[in-house]
Amino acid sequence: MADITRRLGWRHLRGAPTAHIRHHRGGKLLHDGPGLSFWFRALTAALSEVPVDDRELAMTFHARTSDFQDVAVQATVTYRISDPALAAARLDFSVDPDTGVWRGTPLEQLGTLLTETAQQHALDVLARTSLSSALVDGVTAVRERVAAGLTAEPRLPATGVEVVAVRVVALRPEPEVERALRTPAREQIQQEADRATYERRAVAVERERAIAENELASQIELARREEQLVEQRGTNARREAEEHAAADSVRAQAEAARTVKLAEAEAERSVRLADAEARRTERLAEAEAVRSLRLARAEAEGAREVGESRAQAQAAWLRVHGEVDLATLHALTGTRLAENLPNIDSVTITPDVLTGLLARLAHGGPV
Repeated sequence: MADITRRLGWRHLRGAPTAHIRHHRGGKLLHDGPGLSFWFRALTAALSEVPVDDRELAMTFHARTSDFQDVAVQATVTYRISDPALAAARLDFSVDPDTGVWRGTPLEQLGTLLTETAQQHALDVLARTSLSSALVDGVTAVRERVAAGLTAEPRLPATGVEVVAVRVVALRPEPEVERALRTPAREQIQQEADRATYERRAVAVERERAIAENELASQIELARREEQLVEQRGTNARREAEEHAAADSVRAQAEAARTVKLAEAEAERSVRLADAEARRTERLAEAEAVRSLRLARAEAEGAREVGESRAQAQAAWLRVHGEVDLATLHALTGTRLAENLPNIDSVTITPDVLTGLLARLAHGGPV
């Protein structure tokens, strides 16, 4: 759609590069070409806009095969307007000078023309083809027939239309027929799957049997080797016992010889120790006898000297006491008594004692 703007009674048109613009005024062609931009007056201008880019037309229609089965055809036709002047003359591509919108529906007219033409040629092909053949090779046959038919159609060049490509997307039967056609293939696929499953199971069973045989052979070989190992262990044990017995015998003989030698050495050492002990005891006895004799002599001498000292001291004491008067003896006696008396803290004198003492003092007697 062209872009039209207003300015003080004038209009300005700006077209796209993919749109061919034709501007007539008073029956004269003033502007003709794609992507134009110009000013014009709305009251005197006649404008046409023809798209020159490639257009895709999708179509879906139903057809019937030779065995009276309905199929749906999905196709796409790519076309372009190769002669804009001729297309503008044959179809209404005029636009409103105020809005730039087409006054008619030219592309719908072209779509109807292409769809009806393509459908006619597709129906001709499918009407002479069975359903199975149509599903297998119908896409290619329909595409080639539709492309050839559109190329040979005289109305398209007369309208300035060129067909670029034709594509047939799919040929589909009715859902019930499609399910019925799928059933044998599904059954065959299921049979192949079951056969593969059975073969896989058979292979697995065979492998399990081979594995079991290998395990059994391995167990037999292990048992045989274990038997050999037990025999070898018994032989080794007997040999080890014999070696241990021989070693014990040699060790016992060596121990006995060593014990004999030790006993002889111990006996000899005991004899030497007994002789030494006897000599030492004899020397100790002699020394003890000498020491006892010396001690006895010393004690006797000491006793004699002590006796003589005591006798001399007693004689001197008696001699001294014999020469001292009676009063001095009494004083010494009191002193000795006082030294031997216990400690007296206090003395209580009764009148009776005091009277007796005074009486004795008065008579001159001793207290």
